[in-house]
Amino acid sequence: MKAVIIGAGLGGLLSAARLSQEGYDVEIFECLPIIGGRFTNIDCQGFQLSTGALHMLPHGPTGPLAGLLNNVGADVSIVRSSPMAMIRIPSRKDDHDYSNGYKDIPFNKFGSRFSLWNRLKLSLLMITTRRSPPKKGTLGEWITKHLDEEHAHRTADAFCGWSLSLKNKEVPVEEAFDIFEKLYRYGGTGVPMGGCKSITDTLAEVIMANGGTIHTRTEVTGIITDNEQASGVIVNGVEHSADLVISDVGHIATEQLCTTSPLSQEYKQYIEELKDLKPSAGLKICLAANEPLIGHSGVLLTPYTRRVNGLNEVTNVDPNLAPADKHLIMAHQCVAWDRIDAIEDEIELGLQDLKEIFPEKNYEVLLIQSHHDDWPVNRSSSGMDISNVTPFEGLYVVGDGAKGKGGIEVEGVALGVINTMTHIMKNETPILGSGN
Repeated sequence: MKAVIIGAGLGGLLSAARLSQEGYDVEIFECLPIIGGRFTNIDCQGFQLSTGALHMLPHGPTGPLAGLLNNVGADVSIVRSSPMAMIRIPSRKDDHDYSNGYKDIPFNKFGSRFSLWNRLKLSLLMITTRRSPPKKGTLGEWITKHLDEEHAHRTADAFCGWSLSLKNKEVPVEEAFDIFEKLYRYGGTGVPMGGCKSITDTLAEVIMANGGTIHTRTEVTGIITDNEQASGVIVNGVEHSADLVISDVGHIATEQLCTTSPLSQEYKQYIEELKDLKPSAGLKICLAANEPLIGHSGVLLTPYTRRVNGLNEVTNVDPNLAPADKHLIMAHQCVAWDRIDAIEDEIELGLQDLKEIFPEKNYEVLLIQSHHDDWPVNRSSSGMDISNVTPFEGLYVVGDGAKGKGGIEVEGVALGVINTMTHIMKNETPILGSGN
């Protein structure tokens, strides 16, 4: 059986590794000169910066991605972050910024600034919503209804901005509670030693060891479809036949590559669903410092800023991601859909935030990375993903444009690949991760 993979991002590499393990003849076509997409490293003055992700797995060594890596034989060391996350809040409860100082509290103590009544409500809600999670509306609407406090909205915005590049009012409440449930099940963050590149390079080694082929600087210009069946791809005007085609470029770009458009009701419904998809956008500001600015390997969420949602400092657990005696700090902020045309202003607001987050600290801005349009954070915003299947038999979509339900970023990519492999192989018990 021949499988062609369009794109060598994380989703494409995971799919190729799994299929090559099952004996498929796998061939990957990647238009860029490198593999990994937004999940690899680039060298900048000796610092290993990431092309997109933040050298961090949302569920560390026990989540879906770690489980799938183990399943395909990709040996990557993943170190659990300690603590998982902290929240930087103003020192005084009535303050709304960091001008009078701040303190960092554990993520699970985020309700400490609530009124006594809302703390009691929160305790009850944490029990009842696990039994019967909400299904309708957005997370922001749910917070307004049950915990209408500014701190609740700020904390939710920081969490959603860091993990999903969305505001809490943009996240479907059902998706939010699926994410919370997976945090309970799999635990919190972890750092892959060697950064993102260690994972994608190891997957490439697995693929090639199993006889697979990876082409870079090679663009797929068409997917051969006829009678609602995918039978290969077109590369440089040459047809490459395949029994299976898996696309890592999102549903919209995938559909545009197809050579035919069926008249079936299923296809018409699919096209309507594609119209609702929106990518999520974000900014990453990479800093260099001669001393730790955060001091731990977890996430530092920053609810009381103009734009920055959170930061991490992975060199506290993997010093090889920076030159000797240096630290790499990465700040992330979501960019609202109506602010894409004001990226320069968004960058300036983020830089102002960093001055207040790290007052009287010395650091250097290494690189500012903007992720939007054709190079977004996600091709489909979390909670808006549609199925990994398409109206064409033998054509599937994986990656950040077709994540699994409740999966934060790369964990969602892994869940989407697991769903796809389950559909292809008719396996009802895929390995998702070991849990806590």
